[in-house]
Amino acid sequence: MSQQDQGFPPQEQERQPGREHKMQPEPDYAPRYPGSGRLHAKIAIVTGGDSGIGRAVSVLFAREGAEVAIVYKEEERDARDTEALIGAEGGKVLLIRGDVGYKAFCEEAVKRTIDRFKKLDILVNNAAEQHESKRLAEIDEEQVVGTFRTNIFGYIFMTQAALPHLKKGAAIVNTTSVTAYRGSQHLVDYASTKGAIVAFTRSLSTQLAEKGIRVNAVAPGPIWTPLIPASFEADKVASFGKNVPLGRAGQPNEVAPAFLFLACDDASYFTGQVLHPNGGEIVNG
Repeated sequence: MSQQDQGFPPQEQERQPGREHKMQPEPDYAPRYPGSGRLHAKIAIVTGGDSGIGRAVSVLFAREGAEVAIVYKEEERDARDTEALIGAEGGKVLLIRGDVGYKAFCEEAVKRTIDRFKKLDILVNNAAEQHESKRLAEIDEEQVVGTFRTNIFGYIFMTQAALPHLKKGAAIVNTTSVTAYRGSQHLVDYASTKGAIVAFTRSLSTQLAEKGIRVNAVAPGPIWTPLIPASFEADKVASFGKNVPLGRAGQPNEVAPAFLFLACDDASYFTGQVLHPNGGEIVNG
């Protein structure tokens, strides 16, 4: 029986963003198959690319031929680990530390990417935070502002900064969540931002269609990432993901291929769409 089938050891982390290197077991980021050049010579920005889903996406993109700029908040060790993993794939990487919730930083991050790689083909908006609250009254103003600033303001600011550099054939992929479709009584503000991301994706896709820029999203279900022990109490972490039809949490490398598909030419007729790697929940979205 695999670790995924058994569940996870009880654990929690005291701060967000969580640290991947402190998780037991560490998430599985490794691509499952040899690369086939689907992102050859492409340049990608991945926010929250240091760990979790972002790490798996960044390493998979590198295996498929992309050069990657990883935007991360403060998790220096995780970012350096991901840098080494991309290097092992033969890829080039740029690490950019800062907070995507602020427009000036997003502009700086894109400028640094262009200065280094000279162009931009793919933007993956993935950085996120969440905080469990049992009652709406418990959510203070600071938490609401912080969650919205990271989870939706950051997507808008980063996209605004990237758009002048994106040409026909470029792709934007946003990370939303199953909570956008079924809600979450313990993550009301987080789920609200994820719903906003769905609307942002659909709205922007219609605006950019005439320019040949595709905008899609991925809505993961329960995935074993640093956000989990950094968000929930230890006993909830131990049973994380067991309530979905497949009976377990997913791993980041089970989600990353959805991002690859939407970022490459295989998805040339996809825009305004959402893919749902969620362990079997039916969300009709």
